[in-house]
Amino acid sequence: MGSRLPRTACLLRLIGLCILLSHTAAYFGLTGREPLVFLPGPISSDAPQGKSHLKQCEQMSLTRRQKRLCRREPGLAETLRESVRLSLLECRYQFRNERWNCSLDGRGSLLKRAFKETAFLLAVSSAALTHALAKACSSGRMERCTCDDSPGIQHREAWQWGICGDNLKYSTKFIKKFLGQKRVSKDLRAQVDAHNINVGIRAVKSGLKTTCKCHGVSGSCAVRTCWKQLSPFHDTGRLLKYKFDNSMKVLSVTNAATGETELAGPRRHGQNLRTTDMVYLEDSPSFCRPSRYSAGTGGRTCAKDTTCQSLCCGRGYNTAMRLTSLSCHCQVRWCCHVECQTCIREEEVYTCKNT
Repeated sequence: MGSRLPRTACLLRLIGLCILLSHTAAYFGLTGREPLVFLPGPISSDAPQGKSHLKQCEQMSLTRRQKRLCRREPGLAETLRESVRLSLLECRYQFRNERWNCSLDGRGSLLKRAFKETAFLLAVSSAALTHALAKACSSGRMERCTCDDSPGIQHREAWQWGICGDNLKYSTKFIKKFLGQKRVSKDLRAQVDAHNINVGIRAVKSGLKTTCKCHGVSGSCAVRTCWKQLSPFHDTGRLLKYKFDNSMKVLSVTNAATGETELAGPRRHGQNLRTTDMVYLEDSPSFCRPSRYSAGTGGRTCAKDTTCQSLCCGRGYNTAMRLTSLSCHCQVRWCCHVECQTCIREEEVYTCKNT
């Protein structure tokens, strides 16, 4: 392939942050080279103290220009880490019952190809970055942005009433600056990657809702204040998984009017390719057996009546008995205390055969 679109390369490099996970380097960064910064929990709501964020910026796999922007924006480093955490957890959840379960194995080889799975990784990563930045603004973790610019709301009032809107406008504007959005490349793969990055951003925008709060005597709505609020990121992940399931294989065509190359795919019910469609260039492998793209499905746990047939790829599955402990016979004691017993339950576990 030719050179990639600059903003695509920046996103790939951005997501590749570095930390150890379970004593080994966990690879999920979209370049396929750098280990992932994976945070087990949400980031702190406190603003960074002193110059600690400067060190965090230097530790990330960012371009020189991105590091400069990071140093000038206290709170950005933690927000970038949070976006990686969001994208990883959501990807794992959405593909928990699929043959490719967003595993870290073979990520480098996978991202060199233009599969549907690669399209999802780009979309969910850009969506997570957009979401995390907008939330960081409204929660006060960023110094250069605050609440959304909802008419009639002063920032001081917004903080006082707890109605600080998620600043999606600032988020999308900053992302374009941070990723270095340039003129669309003529390279087909670059166009596909850029398209899927925008699919992720648009998915977040589609979840922006208006929330209102009433002010008045005895709960009346004589005065109403409204602000913008993003949907939970899980809703965005579910939307992107739907787009993945309905993704479109595309090719490059030349626009007769402008002479520029464009993406095109098969018509769907009389409609052309839309900006909200997830797209890919190559058919995916089966992911059934170990390869350079995944570890295969051997040993994966499945549900006998729903997922075993698909996950096990016709190889069948093993059945084993397992003892699990759970709380049972719970009673509420006065006041506000629950006492439970521990029960042992035997259950069947199904795992896909390797051969």
